Amino acid sequence: MRQEGKYVYCIIGENDGRNFGATGIGGREDIVSTIGFKDISAVISNTPMTRYVISRENLTHHETVIETVMTEYTILPVRFCTIAESTEEIRTLLRKRYAEFKGLLRDMDNKIEMGVKAYWKEMPEVFQEIDRSDADVMALKKKLGEARGDTQVKGALGKAVEKALAVKKADEGWSLLNRLRRISVEVKAKEPQTDPMVCNLACLIDRTREREFDYVVEELADKYEGRYAFAYVGPAPPFHFVTIEIKA
Repeated sequence: MRQEGKYVYCIIGENDGRNFGATGIGGREDIVSTIGFKDISAVISNTPMTRYVISRENLTHHETVIETVMTEYTILPVRFCTIAESTEEIRTLLRKRYAEFKGLLRDMDNKIEMGVKAYWKEMPEVFQEIDRSDADVMALKKKLGEARGDTQVKGALGKAVEKALAVKKADEGWSLLNRLRRISVEVKAKEPQTDPMVCNLACLIDRTREREFDYVVEELADKYEGRYAFAYVGPAPPFHFVTIEIKA
């Protein structure tokens, strides 16, 4: 028989013996419940001592449990596929890191994460702006015309355009980030994933300011309607601001 362990989803600042239903990871419909120490708990479900593949299905399941718990509690997300061997191991963890978890729970109290991405709507227009304004790009384009398709010059031009695009993203992205920072506790800028993506922001805000945050994003979308398309998700657990790692 395979050894059974405890899959850990998150830490919460209560110890009230909760049962969140048969929603545990792994497809066995294991009950998601809590194991507590003093006034904090780990949210767990039974699981085989196995390694879960990092797949969309497994990640979604992990995050969905955390999001469900977040509707009622302040949470500290735990890293995907964290499995303890026993209840006793979890209680020992909670006891040893009690002060750390209490401090983080205070920091994250009533906090939610909002994700904001902005995309240029017209990439040809953006490249035209670079052609007209970047000295290196202009010089290399002139040189390429004189060199009649020299491959080295082509390569240098491609790198110059790539560099100019990154600078343009940083400049325009900073303006958007700065506006959202005013109503956020903290903002983290993640790497843009595509050429049209200007910025990819994770914003930690107080839950009481969610409507105000919505309004600011709508205001930005209206102000820059011809320039950017916005993608906006949340509220979500504060994955980009705290993720508990538990080393075996």
